[in-house]
Amino acid sequence: MARAALLEQAGATDVGEHLGHVVEDDRVVTHQFRCTRRGYRGWHWSVTVARASRQKQPTVDEVVLVPGGEAIVAPAWVPWKERIKPGDLSPGDLLPIADDDPRVVPTYLAGDADSRELAREVGLGRPRSLSIEGRNQVASRWYAGPGGPEAPVAKSAPATCSSCAFLVALSGPLAELFGVCANAQANADGRVVSVDHGCGAHSEAQLTRKQLPQALPDPVLDTITRDDLETF
Repeated sequence: MARAALLEQAGATDVGEHLGHVVEDDRVVTHQFRCTRRGYRGWHWSVTVARASRQKQPTVDEVVLVPGGEAIVAPAWVPWKERIKPGDLSPGDLLPIADDDPRVVPTYLAGDADSRELAREVGLGRPRSLSIEGRNQVASRWYAGPGGPEAPVAKSAPATCSSCAFLVALSGPLAELFGVCANAQANADGRVVSVDHGCGAHSEAQLTRKQLPQALPDPVLDTITRDDLETF
């Protein structure tokens, strides 16, 4: 009965052998058949047959085509906000955050003009500020990125950014671990780096004797005259 119901909806060339069955519930069984339709490798037909209580004849509930373990299916849906990567935003694009975004918290509650003015004076003029969770995410991302201590350029640096004159300090809790590079000749110029990052453009970098250019030999004066050449 399951195969007959399947053949009514799918052509005989698209239905393969019976793969087995699954007992869904009392008097409810789903039969599975291999799908031989082109482009559906790993898929199978699923036909559910049920028999109502006190009935002798079963009936077909549904016939569907479902992917199996080896089926090629589309990747799981990811919301567009989670797909955006740094550099994707173009001029004019807007990316508002959700009201419950855990990365930010309200800076101050609504109040009168005097309280809002005081908040601005102490640096709390923004409606929202980074939360502890948001700050931890930032620190982890920056520290593990190209401006952190594990970057190849940092591992071969003569010293860390903490002793470099070109490190501009940040303000706030992140200042203990990060700063901004201000060396126009460094790869990280204008970017956030950790204090234990480093590069070859460190302000105190010195060339070793092996790295110095080879000294030129003493000059040799050509004192040979035309008469000397005639005697050779």
